[in-house]
Amino acid sequence: MDTESTYSGYSYYSGRSRGSHRHGERSRDRHKSRSKDSRSEKSVTINTPPAEPLLGDSAVRGEQVQDDNWGETTTAVTGTSEHSLSQEDIVRITKDLEDSVGLDCRRYFTLTLAVILGLLVFLTPLAFLVLPHLLWPEKLQNCGTACEGLFISVAFKLLILLLAVWALFFRTPRAGLPRVFVFRALLAVLVVLFVLSYWLFYGVRILDSQDENYQGIVQYAVSLVDALLFIHYLAIVLLELRQLQPCFSVCVTRSTDGEIRHYNLGQLSIQRAALAILEHYYCDFPVHNPALLSASKSRAAKHLAGLKVYNVDGPGNNATAGMAHSQSRAMIAAAARRRDTSHNELYYEEAEHERRVRKRKARLVVAVEEAFTHIKRMQEEEQKKAPGDVMDPREAAQAIFPSMARALQKYLRTTKQQHCHSMESIQQHLAFCITNNMTPKAFLESYLAPGPTLQYSRDHWLSRQWTLISEMSVTSGLKDGAIFVLKCVDFSLVVTTKRIPYIQMSEEYIDPKSHKFVLRLQSETSV
Repeated sequence: MDTESTYSGYSYYSGRSRGSHRHGERSRDRHKSRSKDSRSEKSVTINTPPAEPLLGDSAVRGEQVQDDNWGETTTAVTGTSEHSLSQEDIVRITKDLEDSVGLDCRRYFTLTLAVILGLLVFLTPLAFLVLPHLLWPEKLQNCGTACEGLFISVAFKLLILLLAVWALFFRTPRAGLPRVFVFRALLAVLVVLFVLSYWLFYGVRILDSQDENYQGIVQYAVSLVDALLFIHYLAIVLLELRQLQPCFSVCVTRSTDGEIRHYNLGQLSIQRAALAILEHYYCDFPVHNPALLSASKSRAAKHLAGLKVYNVDGPGNNATAGMAHSQSRAMIAAAARRRDTSHNELYYEEAEHERRVRKRKARLVVAVEEAFTHIKRMQEEEQKKAPGDVMDPREAAQAIFPSMARALQKYLRTTKQQHCHSMESIQQHLAFCITNNMTPKAFLESYLAPGPTLQYSRDHWLSRQWTLISEMSVTSGLKDGAIFVLKCVDFSLVVTTKRIPYIQMSEEYIDPKSHKFVLRLQSETSV
């Protein structure tokens, strides 16, 4: 009972050999004390750490599932294959299909409205010219030379308007925005009101009275086409020219690895600024690699996993009510005590990792240079062969790829890039380099440093949908201090906005004569 009372409560030990030895002695003492005194009702409960890391990540689990042994074991499968889907996969696929159907319906609905509005705009001037000939042809006055010249003017203006509308509005949509584009909607409403007002005036003053002055009717149609051209000029100013002058500087930060980029934007709404940022993201940001983030998480999980919690008191004790809170607080305190030694472990781990990377890189560079030297020898031999025996770049790439595959695979594993490059993509890139007579350095550049996101295949970077999170309305313009978030499945882009300051420049005039000086030399010299 003395030993039991001495070690009652909670005791925390690290996973060291000395602590394990003490734990074995104390367990034997407890066993002896319980055998001597049968009145003791307390039991020892050992809470082992969970099997999974405390800071586990789905990206790490996905990395374990992926087969990245293509450099050592490569199997070609032909025929049929079976695929298994879980219930979560089915739910996710169903949700993606529903989202795609909704986006497609909205896109086609917008396109249908645009086509209807365009037909209304282009058919209205022609209807103004044709309706008098169909309704009261016998009352119309003859159209003279000036009237016939107006026909040519209307024809060419309509052709110019058609090309201008096609170039500005009927372009392939870059993305689906959550809200309507305010300026485009205002222009559409303006055009509808403008055309309806012309139709009302035409119905009251020309159709009801059956005006006989056909030249005046033609001039009325010409004025409508001129007004439509001016509206198109207004659309160019609002949609294209207004945003060209930079007014804001935005800072884009990726939430997982802290990658930062800065961009200058003009007068844009929040949703259109988010679209511009995403377009820059795919070209400027390096590809998101969740495998690089697993190192710090596994290190923290390893440190916390070494801490074991022992519950000496039985479950009937009142202290067990706050057991979870006490365990977490004690583990944090124990981790803080080990803080002085953890930075040494981190230092040596990073130094060892850098040494391994340099070693793998040196082996890879040598292997690639030898492979390209072999290609040059093959090309010299093929020049002596018949034209039918010449090997194409694809076959040459497949022939020399095994000589560098193992070194490349080890380097990609060391740098956590094995999931970004498949064997097929590497062979395609090798064939591309051979076709264009590139050097080994040009071939290796895609693997020695992470490139932009668009450099990799669509399976690694394509996100079906981005979510825009903002406290302000997404249709409102950018303001100083505005913050919004672009969120996808694996990470988020946090955007902060700062207004470019007003710059005051002054001029200072410097007299050119102030830079002149006179050098006087003494005439007497020493002999």
